[in-house]
Amino acid sequence: MIVPAWINPSFQLIEDGRTYDWVSLSALADRLQPDLPLGSRVAVTARSVATLIAALIAAQRVGVELVLLRGASPRPAGAAVQIGPGGKLVRLGPGVSTADNGFAVLIPTSGTTGEPKLVRQDFTRLIGRIRGNHSSESRWLLTYEPTAFGGIQVIMAAVTAGALLVAAPRADSGRLARLAVEHRVTHLSATPCVWRTLLTELQTADLPLQAVTLGGDITDQPLLDQLAARFPHARVRQIYASSEAGVVFTVADGKAGFPAEWLESGVDDVILRVRRGALQVRCPRAMHSYAGGENRPFTVDGWLVTGDLVERVGDRMLFTGRIETLVDVDGTKVSPAKVETALLGLPGVSDVLVAASDPADRLTAIVVPCPGTDTDALGSTIRRHAATMLTPAEQPREILYVDHIELALSGKKVRTTSFQYAGASPLRARQGA
Repeated sequence: MIVPAWINPSFQLIEDGRTYDWVSLSALADRLQPDLPLGSRVAVTARSVATLIAALIAAQRVGVELVLLRGASPRPAGAAVQIGPGGKLVRLGPGVSTADNGFAVLIPTSGTTGEPKLVRQDFTRLIGRIRGNHSSESRWLLTYEPTAFGGIQVIMAAVTAGALLVAAPRADSGRLARLAVEHRVTHLSATPCVWRTLLTELQTADLPLQAVTLGGDITDQPLLDQLAARFPHARVRQIYASSEAGVVFTVADGKAGFPAEWLESGVDDVILRVRRGALQVRCPRAMHSYAGGENRPFTVDGWLVTGDLVERVGDRMLFTGRIETLVDVDGTKVSPAKVETALLGLPGVSDVLVAASDPADRLTAIVVPCPGTDTDALGSTIRRHAATMLTPAEQPREILYVDHIELALSGKKVRTTSFQYAGASPLRARQGA
């Protein structure tokens, strides 16, 4: 039984109460392997970490492209076989020929603001920054969808270290918090939005966290401060990464954004620059191509265009949103994410989504108030703070209060208009003062 170079045979997985080790995962891969068509593309669903790991093993052995399906994704174009939970195979058709491509992993983008694309990634590059970086004594909790970029990173961190990984795909924050406590988790990575809900669920629970990691969206300073105070013995890190760019850099100084000096010096093996307010990178872990043949997001001189907006504040570069989420308010381009960051530190605000009206002529702040908060007073506080810190176009004209912000499977906020959000939400919503 040959163990792949990227697997530490001491690895263990606890998924929905069932324990898997290298022997059981290898056996599952053995059952899959004979039915994977050579020179074709194979798809695997997001609903089982054990099946995903086994599919990676089998696909690498056979030398086929493995498409990681997210949520209720339709069949990707060209897939000949789909692997479902428990390793059940469904034949879809002849599929496209990928004989010249060999083993590769096709990862879906988050699709938060549009249709997801499939990013073709070299597997060795994909895991290059995480191999050997963690202890075999670590106990990880998976909060990301398994087939998302963040999910693969967490899974591989545990697999390569020979650590324990606890997984319950599609679990809500309450169950994730209970699993973290039950298994005495030491390493926990999540998006900022998921971290906010976990902090509420965990409250004062005793948790021996050694590493707290945030990724996938903008991290605000109040959340970093809250995590540092709640888990004083843990390393708090922000990871900047994407399906297209791979892992770009890690920030571990407890401050939002990244040091502005990195634009001159670079960081590790990555160099950075800003053009028209958006970050561009040269990263050796960047994508090969989009599987659907879409144009790659590179400039003519080889820089990957991330689409992430940044601005300099003192000695920091702060993330302010994405180009495609900008909205036009009174003829001014406004980033809803930047407005959210300005409001998140206010007392009484647990979370907030800033959305455009329909048509987009004003902004609405959709706020999750902290328990027991006087919303009339909170509304006045928000308006005063916005008038002081934001431009007229950035100031929310309306405030709605809700029980929670809707999150996509990626763990990011669902970006929509305020009209669509308030109209579709079954939650209690009321206009603020």
